[in-house]
Amino acid sequence: MSNLTKEQILIEYVKCSRDVEYALRTYLETYDNTVKKYVPLELFPDQLSLLQDYEEYNENIALKYRQAGVSTVTAAWMSRKLVFARKETPEKILIIANKLDTSLEMANKIKAFVAQWPAWTGVDFDKAKNSQKHYKLTNGCEVKAVATSKDALRGFTPTILVFDEAAFIEADSDFWAACMASLSTGGKVIVVSTPNGYDPIYYEIYDQALKGMNNFKISEMFWYRDPRYSKDLYLVPTEDLVKYLLNKEEHDLSKHISFEHIDPYQRDYKELDDYFKKGYKPCSTWYEKMVKKLKYDKRKINQELNCEFLGSGDNVFENTQLDYIKDNTLTDPIGKLMGNSLWMWKEPVPEHKYIMGVDVSRGDSEDFSSIQIIDFDDREQVFEYVGKIPPDALAEIAYKWGMMYNAFIVIDITGGMGITTVRKLQELGYKNLYIEGVDTTSIWSYNAKIADKIPGLNFNNKRVQIIAAFEEYVRHKFKIRSVRLYNEMNTFIYLNGRPDHQRGQHDDLIMGISMAIYVGESSFNKLEKVVERTKIMLESWTVINDNTSRQQSHFDPVIPNNNVRHDRWSRDAGPSKDDYIKYNWLFGNR
Repeated sequence: MSNLTKEQILIEYVKCSRDVEYALRTYLETYDNTVKKYVPLELFPDQLSLLQDYEEYNENIALKYRQAGVSTVTAAWMSRKLVFARKETPEKILIIANKLDTSLEMANKIKAFVAQWPAWTGVDFDKAKNSQKHYKLTNGCEVKAVATSKDALRGFTPTILVFDEAAFIEADSDFWAACMASLSTGGKVIVVSTPNGYDPIYYEIYDQALKGMNNFKISEMFWYRDPRYSKDLYLVPTEDLVKYLLNKEEHDLSKHISFEHIDPYQRDYKELDDYFKKGYKPCSTWYEKMVKKLKYDKRKINQELNCEFLGSGDNVFENTQLDYIKDNTLTDPIGKLMGNSLWMWKEPVPEHKYIMGVDVSRGDSEDFSSIQIIDFDDREQVFEYVGKIPPDALAEIAYKWGMMYNAFIVIDITGGMGITTVRKLQELGYKNLYIEGVDTTSIWSYNAKIADKIPGLNFNNKRVQIIAAFEEYVRHKFKIRSVRLYNEMNTFIYLNGRPDHQRGQHDDLIMGISMAIYVGESSFNKLEKVVERTKIMLESWTVINDNTSRQQSHFDPVIPNNNVRHDRWSRDAGPSKDDYIKYNWLFGNR
């Protein structure tokens, strides 16, 4: 667009300032290795979504695969921010990477894009400050590239802070805190990387973003949504795609589901997700070549192509178990409340038995408090809360949702912190509380012998057994719904023979659900046996009039409720509430 009138320049300037997609598509080019020349910058859906996140949110984290083009798109976006910045409010971009070469590569990409903007923008490079590491524009904007060090921020206050290949940055949380402090007066931070295990910066930010514990917006990039790499996309019904590709000629290719006939820009990715839940894996010619290039190394393939965070190999939970959860049971909650801290997957079913595990922290420590509710009948997770709140406030949440699900509550009182939560629940009038060391068949009755006992579970000397109960449930296909819990399971390892979280990670959600399962296994199973024996005794004394039909209210001594379910009286139906009261002497007046 050369030789524009002043009016036309004004129109273009406004359009580029307001519409990031128009600006980048119209004025920027990138080098295409396949045709060996510069071509207009093409933006596919995931990249457009990323750009919109950059525009809308101040804190962004991008999870990407190898050759995703995220660095290129990010550099293009930043070049626009620089060129269209006002002199009164110049942008100062600081790029940090583990190696100087990596940050310089990003800085050079930005520089190349800046040079492509037309002359009518009125912006050029400042000749007085124009080096590879640090350059300045005539409108006062600056770009600086550094390697990770304690001096990275010295003498430079950024408005946009970029961490390139953040998972590979060798630094601690203090470095990250110092970086974020530099933005205290406002500005943006962009964190970009492929996964690299459970590192203390990139993974920690990503994990906390999933939990709703920070303000970062997650942008996930997947290769099968990239038109460059998925033109001949097809799905394979297999659990192990790498193994499949090693012996591709031995398999029935007719079972493939091809998407080659559908324009990559027009595909319904919800349909793909539905196939993934059924056990299908995505593949293409490009993916096959990349798998071969990575020498069929599953670890590298999963990290660099499939965007998976992988542990150290000494995980408590096996990779096959974790893969099953990811592919079959993880699902979005039907409700997210309390600023994304509270997730719910299923509303309570009146006749089902629910148990709640409560893991209590101080509310001001590194750890989080958590609440987990499981449906003991369907063997699945239905509710989850995680947050940093005082123990008494945690009790109020537990009370509200415990009443809703009519749940049996077990609370961690190790170290005494959970006692505050217990006392608050008692103050609120909650009755169904687990008491360690008490015959679980009498939990729902008044017993003078246990009146002074503090409800709760002490982890001391039981940690291995409690975790083992959860691990056994996982092996037997217990339905894990939460991606937050799933991520904790990926970083839960054996340290000196003891199950614990990796340094810098958390296990609060694991503790909550493990307690629920451990206590539920003993408490509910014993109670079910008692209820069944009592039912048989009552039935033996029941006289049935074959000519008269009766309606009865369902009563479950394990999970009492006020919901009425009408069943025709028969020998298969349990005793009514009236019968239970009439013969309560059989239960020891419970």
